[in-house]
Parts: sequence; structure tokens; C-alpha cells
Amino acid sequence: MRLKRITALLTSAVLLLSGCSGLPKERNQTYTDTLFDTVIKIDIYDAIDDDVLKGCEKLCKKYDAMFSNKVEDSEISQINHAGGNPVEVSKETITLIKKGIYYSELSKGVFDITIAPVSDLWDFKSEEAAVPAPDAVTSAVSHVNYNNIIIKDNTVRLTDPNAGIDVGAIAKGYIADRLKDYLESQGVEHAMINLGGNVLAMGNKLDGSDYNIGIQKPFDETGSPITSVKISNKSVVTSGIYQRYFEADGKIYHHILNPNTGYPCENNLNSVTIITNSSLTADALSTTCFLLGYDEGMKLINQLDNVDAIFITNDNKLHYSRNFQNK
Repeated sequence: MRLKRITALLTSAVLLLSGCSGLPKERNQTYTDTLFDTVIKIDIYDAIDDDVLKGCEKLCKKYDAMFSNKVEDSEISQINHAGGNPVEVSKETITLIKKGIYYSELSKGVFDITIAPVSDLWDFKSEEAAVPAPDAVTSAVSHVNYNNIIIKDNTVRLTDPNAGIDVGAIAKGYIADRLKDYLESQGVEHAMINLGGNVLAMGNKLDGSDYNIGIQKPFDETGSPITSVKISNKSVVTSGIYQRYFEADGKIYHHILNPNTGYPCENNLNSVTIITNSSLTADALSTTCFLLGYDEGMKLINQLDNVDAIFITNDNKLHYSRNFQNK
């Protein structure tokens, strides 16, 4: 068995920065880090004080400590390990969990924020990644049900003590939106927030042109784009089976898990890319639509206002939502 990891979710680095190399040095400041189980990068093109970048770092580290179910004392972990007792958490954690419940309801449980018992069984980073035992998967699935989440005032509890919340499919989108709010409060108008491929463009380039965001060709280990989209004041998020996966006995096992089976979702999709104003919305919909499959996922997108999508099927053909504005 050979582990394959492709960490380049969107090949924005080459495309979106073209035309910015002539910026005065003091205008082009960058914060990079490894958080949220990925590499993050925030490029600010306006002239700013160094304190603004420090503020970005502070926010990112705060949210990593709050939302990760891999951090022992995070608010999410406290809920998961409370044995069914209520846990007092921040308003932001309440907001994020409510968003997770909303998309769980929207998809009728195809997306489920209580996927943690299942996702905890799968390790896509290990050099010795393996398929979990069937009985362990069956047991984990029995504890996945977003209706087990009870929110009252500023407390959250799980009616099933063996249930667990995993906000990995929506947290980066939420964090990108909060970083945008912060940067706007600091007077920033032109910036690019890239949280492991969750891309949010603030404004446009300093020359007035749109950013050009590349969408990776599935399973291309060079990270080459299969297409690109031009955006300003938008977020672009892709969920794909080529981002984190391993092979065992000739079969690919990827990280987009079906909460009803406990195994990677099986359909004819390689990826789903969502383009819209809110990064959280793009993050949640990219996963939700992938889990729904091409027909139901595209049907959902075509019912929504101000949301564009590109579905890439397993023959590497591109399928655009009805009102896609970049075709």
C-alpha cells in the first residue's frame, strides 16, 4: 500500500499573484503558518502596520485551539469528551455548530457534523494508512446523528455520550470569513486568504483586475490547473478525492466520508468547486454537494442565488452550474 497525498488544493500561488511582483515591498506582506491541519497563507497587498499581520496570527491560532477535535482542550473536544453533559462554550463555537446543523438538515444527513466517531477511525496522513476494521466502522456509524446535538443558551451537549462533533468541513470557511472581517476593520481592501486551498479574495488586484484562481486537475501531482476562475470579493473552495487519500489493494480511499456507511463516498465525482461570497458557505457546500453526488448536488446549486459551481466527474469533464458567470 502506498500513501499518496496531494496538498495543493488550488494552484492559486502561480496564477493569482501574477501582476503583483512590482508592488512596493511595504505593500506586500505575508503571514504563513501550519494550522488547521494544513499550510495557510495570508497575503496583504495594501500598506499596513506589522501589527495587522500579528492580529491575523493571533486569530488563526485562537480558532485552531477552539475548533480542532484533535486538540485535547479545544471547545469541540470538551463537548466530545463530556460524556453527554452540557459544556459551556463561546458564542463563536455555538455559531459554527449551528451552521453545521443547518447543512446537516439541508442535506438530510448526507452531510453530518457528528461524523467524528467515523473520521477518528481514518488516518490519511500516516505512511501506513489502513482501512479500519468493519466492526469498528459499523459501531462508529451508529453514533453519527446530528439530532444528538442539544444547544441551550451557551451550552452544547451530546445526548449520545459516544457521539462526537467534527467541524473540519466548515471551520476553515468560517475562519476565512472572520479573517476578512478583521482585515476590513484594519482598513485592508486588497488581500488573499488561503487556508489550505480555501481561497478568499478581498477586493481585486491593485491594478483593478480580477484574481485568477486555478482549480487543480484531479490526481495531477504537479498541481497543474484543469481550469481557472476570475474572482473579486469572492471565495473559492474545492472538495476532491485527490486531496487526501491512500490506496489499498488497488482501491482508492479518500477523506470525504459518507456518514451513513462510514467509508469514503462513492460516486462519479472527482471534485466539487464552489464560488460564492461567504467562505463558510463555499466550504460547506463543496462537501455537501460532493456527498449528494452530481445530480442532486447540481440540483441544489441551481436553486441557490449567487452561488456558482464546477463539478468534475471521474472522466475529468467539467460541468458548470446553470448560471455560472465565468464561462
